[in-house]
Amino acid sequence: MATDEVDAIVEQWRRERPGMRPEPMAVFGRIYRLARLVGDRQEKVYAGWGIGRGEFDVLAALRRAGAPYTLAPKALTATLMLTSGGMTGRLDRLERAGLVRRAPDPADRRALRVSLTDAGRRVVEESAEAGLEVQRRILDALPPAEQDRLADLLRTLLAAAEAAEPAPDGAQ
Repeated sequence: MATDEVDAIVEQWRRERPGMRPEPMAVFGRIYRLARLVGDRQEKVYAGWGIGRGEFDVLAALRRAGAPYTLAPKALTATLMLTSGGMTGRLDRLERAGLVRRAPDPADRRALRVSLTDAGRRVVEESAEAGLEVQRRILDALPPAEQDRLADLLRTLLAAAEAAEPAPDGAQ
């Protein structure tokens, strides 16, 4: 089996700190690198539509909400795990680009609703397909059954990470 840079890092730790047990780095080092590589490639794809990954995430959340493709900013903030300030910046950029519109909530005029425009819907649908193609090309390195198994394993790890208590300050 071929080796990669992560194998070299793990081996260096084994050599320098024999009792350390660096095996988790073999998994998470690859997850981090894969996420960065794929994310960077998708960022380049989304740029063709004049958006970045953050803006894509907002448009995608609105599109996934179903017709009429409208959510409250608070719901978007929770879905995307952003601060309200971070969401405001994204919405400002998307609104200036004509991809979303903000309007008073008909049920509560003190609240806002964010909606996809027709242009926003077109951008998110086209860019989502292009982004998925980037992911498909990489996943094609695995047969379908292994892709399913990998998704199951990652689901299990994600659930464990979400259930785990955060490390104490300063701990890694």
